[in-house]
Amino acid sequence: MVDRRLHSLSLRIYYEDTDFSGAVYHASYLRFFERGRTEWLRDLGVDQGTAFEARPPVTFVVTRLSIAYRRPAHMDDVITIRTQLVELRGASLVLAQRASRGAEVVAEAEVTVASLSGGRPVRLPRAIAEGLSTVTPSSQA
Repeated sequence: MVDRRLHSLSLRIYYEDTDFSGAVYHASYLRFFERGRTEWLRDLGVDQGTAFEARPPVTFVVTRLSIAYRRPAHMDDVITIRTQLVELRGASLVLAQRASRGAEVVAEAEVTVASLSGGRPVRLPRAIAEGLSTVTPSSQA
């Protein structure tokens, strides 16, 4: 059974994720958080391909992103990306995400994702909005 309130994804840190000092390069967290969002949607039964197949096609763009780096993660660490819906709007959603190594938080993010078609905001595709409607927004991840 999927816990619809809080999604977790474990990832191992590889050499390619780190900088010259052996710590995770700051931009790597963008990829980690993206994977967390994608797997969260997949576990909710949301097929993102549905949006690309719509006519006209719908794309998703990050319109706002705020990351706080708390502690360094290093090569071979296993981190857990937690993703939680904060707010669902007609054409966008706000997510809280947290990267943790065990009980220690290494980074936190708040992400706003918008639904666009032809460069303009559009309502989330019906299939995706229905999948997201089963999740109760919360203010904490």
